[in-house]
Amino acid sequence: MHVLPCGDHAILVELGDLEDVLALNAALRDHEPEGLVDVVPAAETLLIMFDPGVTSAQRLTDDLAHLPDEPRDGDEAPLVEIPVRYDGADLDAVAEATGLSAGEVVRRHADATYTVAFTGFAPGFAYLTGLDPRLALPRRENPRTRVPAGSVAIADRYSGVYPRSGPGGWHLLGHTDAVLWDLDRTPPAALLPGTRVRFADRGRDGRW
Repeated sequence: MHVLPCGDHAILVELGDLEDVLALNAALRDHEPEGLVDVVPAAETLLIMFDPGVTSAQRLTDDLAHLPDEPRDGDEAPLVEIPVRYDGADLDAVAEATGLSAGEVVRRHADATYTVAFTGFAPGFAYLTGLDPRLALPRRENPRTRVPAGSVAIADRYSGVYPRSGPGGWHLLGHTDAVLWDLDRTPPAALLPGTRVRFADRGRDGRW
């Protein structure tokens, strides 16, 4: 763990890998230090914001060193189910690249339970860990200039859902009508770090 100052109201914790980020993020949620304001996880770092009127960067750093290290029970995290119609433009190409049938790609994707590791790229876009290793593929060599909103996709070791239309280089497996970003909702994002996610298979023939 390497802690760096980040302005007067935050510290940036550099960690070895995503698993360490998830563990520290969970520990901070379970044992919140005094003065903690917000935590923003990324792939290998954790930005921790604090109230300087209550604590300090040094005190917060000391608090991190004394956090309990018992594993968090993942079943305690909230679970969000997202219905998916597996009719994505890249489904057959993913099947060919992985040596699986399209049906097996769908089964492996829908059978997994995912965890929101961090958010970014676009408001409401969550990077979901838990993807079946057989489905791990590099991003597309030629990104699309426009990916439809609600597209369910995979890239590297992540799965995700595009909350709105825009460019993207992930492999499209299907789409959902679920609204993942809504400014009239509190919080606007449906998928927050630590949330568990399941994809409910609604087939490829348009029946929901």
